[in-house]
Amino acid sequence: MRIDALLAAGTTRSFEFFPPKSDQESAVLTTTLAELEPLHPSFVSVTYRGGRESRQRTFDLVNQIQRAGLFSAMAHLICVGHSRSEMREILVNYRDAGVENVMALGGDIPVDPNLVASEFKHALDLVELAREVGEFSVGVAAHPQGHPRSPNLASDRRFLAEKLRVADFAVTQCLFDVAEWTRLVDDLAALGVAKPVVPGIMPVTTLSGVERMAVMGAQVPDALIRRLESAHQRGGPAAVRAEGVAAATELCAGLLEVDAPGLHFYTLNRSTATREIYLRLFQ
Repeated sequence: MRIDALLAAGTTRSFEFFPPKSDQESAVLTTTLAELEPLHPSFVSVTYRGGRESRQRTFDLVNQIQRAGLFSAMAHLICVGHSRSEMREILVNYRDAGVENVMALGGDIPVDPNLVASEFKHALDLVELAREVGEFSVGVAAHPQGHPRSPNLASDRRFLAEKLRVADFAVTQCLFDVAEWTRLVDDLAALGVAKPVVPGIMPVTTLSGVERMAVMGAQVPDALIRRLESAHQRGGPAAVRAEGVAAATELCAGLLEVDAPGLHFYTLNRSTATREIYLRLFQ
């Protein structure tokens, strides 16, 4: 089912995975999918880091999920490293396979100067190409704290609004405060855009995860860091994990209270923390 239709029908609950690189990773993901199936997610999304091998893994996993008939699936696409003709071919392949949902992303600039950066200037160009190729439901990324390469937050909001005028919905980078989401939505409304913006959730279950989040462009609030550090002093890593899950559960409950259109969980291909949060919220 198209994600824009799912969002129009009510609050969505979705999970994100990355395609496995090895038999061991495949086994972990197979277990995770089986464990999440009883939660009846609205849809799942599959990431893509670029390159022919990764592209095929994403394509295979999306098709595997769709053939199983358990979830609606969304395929990630990135501009970096692709010519327009190559990206058109990728979109045609998804269209012909019956995939209705794609996430159009800019992608990271390649470190290797020999790699092609892109024939696309922005993710918006990819959204427009997807519109040309098929009747896709198209999502884009939103950064509540601003994209790391944006000169300032105001310009980041303007460009996001421009993307959303063409796309159907956005999914945010992981956030940690209800106010981050409400500010983003209010800023877009002031720019005349009211498309659904689904908040992305990733519980911080280790202290080392705080630094990783910052690298990803999602700064963990000081209050949450202090909360996790206090938990570590009380009970070590196990207490940090429990506190991180509790904080994420509170965040999700707060987002639902302010009518967020859905919750999108970044699972890292494991289900334990996600299932704990989900079951606390909905059962």
